[in-house]
Amino acid sequence: MPKGSPELVQARRDEIISACGKLYESMSFKDITIKEIANFTSFTRPSIYNYFQTKEEIFLALFQREYETWTEEINGLMPSGRSDRRREFARALALTLEKRGRLLKLLSTNLNEMEQNSRLEKLVEFKAAYGASIRAVGDCLQRFCPETTEEEREGFVFSFFPFLFGIWPYAAVTEKQRRAMELAGVEYKERSIYEVACLGAERLLGLLD
Repeated sequence: MPKGSPELVQARRDEIISACGKLYESMSFKDITIKEIANFTSFTRPSIYNYFQTKEEIFLALFQREYETWTEEINGLMPSGRSDRRREFARALALTLEKRGRLLKLLSTNLNEMEQNSRLEKLVEFKAAYGASIRAVGDCLQRFCPETTEEEREGFVFSFFPFLFGIWPYAAVTEKQRRAMELAGVEYKERSIYEVACLGAERLLGLLD
């Protein structure tokens, strides 16, 4: 068990998670190791095992943090009073995702591997954050569009969340991937995270034919 006050333990956990997030900006999931993470903290590699047993647990904690930050922002969204509230909701939701590139990138990584290689209690903490984001999006839709039924809101949420898995791979195409699609004769229209998310949300809300 980690030694120190709960505040100190949390601060050390946060330092490890932040180091992982920093590395993830320039390295892939498979290339990041606990040794690499330790090099970006004030800890030795053995010390990290006092807080996380596997690399996947660190990534899952990073994932959890991203969901918590996103949920907090969604909970703060309020309609402006415009008549086209469905479109306003779609655009507001898309704007929150435009800031959450790391969340979308994590979603496109092997989530199943992270979950399978994490302790049950860590997975429960992650699922709680994930569940809170689902409720936040549903509640936000109700605030913007109070005329929607519970069935409609549930339908939106459980279509939109699987859709999130594909936003990063589509919007963050590398030059190599772009060239490969060109040579393969695959048409690709460049769109930003905001554009992809907004189009998806608008279609689910029945705003597009």
